[in-house]
Amino acid sequence: MQKRSQSTRQELVYAAVQLIANGRFADAGLVNICNTAGVSRGALYHHFTSIAELLAEVYAQAEKRVLALADDSFASRGAGAPARFGIALGKALAEDQLVRAGVRLAADGTDSPPRLREELLARLREEVLGDAPVTPEREVLADLAVVVTAGLISLGYTDTTWWGPESTQRIWDALLPLFTDAERR
Repeated sequence: MQKRSQSTRQELVYAAVQLIANGRFADAGLVNICNTAGVSRGALYHHFTSIAELLAEVYAQAEKRVLALADDSFASRGAGAPARFGIALGKALAEDQLVRAGVRLAADGTDSPPRLREELLARLREEVLGDAPVTPEREVLADLAVVVTAGLISLGYTDTTWWGPESTQRIWDALLPLFTDAERR
């Protein structure tokens, strides 16, 4: 019985993920989630006390995945780390509905800032700044990494080719000399 209960819980999470990843936050209402999951309202409330709690679970699962991407990307420091992160994140956004939905959510299950997207961008900025003394040049590079990554995330929602490794790699290849020169200094 516990296995079935866990399965129903995950079906509810997956239904919310589908609705948010492929639509809008507003699409993840009670009726739509229950219909998509094929469960009753009672089943939803058996597993979650509210829609916000369900969406907070979506956030938590997505956060786990994207933080692992960030950890892997920044494990080996260097000028190429922001590009590795951007490429990995783009691929995850293109291929993983959980990640695509999760970046639109806040930890409390709302779509209010700070969302997971903003948290990832803040992490990217911190990683680019690193442990080196903060200089105006390093701050500009950190801001550039954030702007490029935020732009690619946003553009991908209307044209998924922006999330593809070819687009992301092409853009980071043009930027990499700036980051490499800064590393040498």
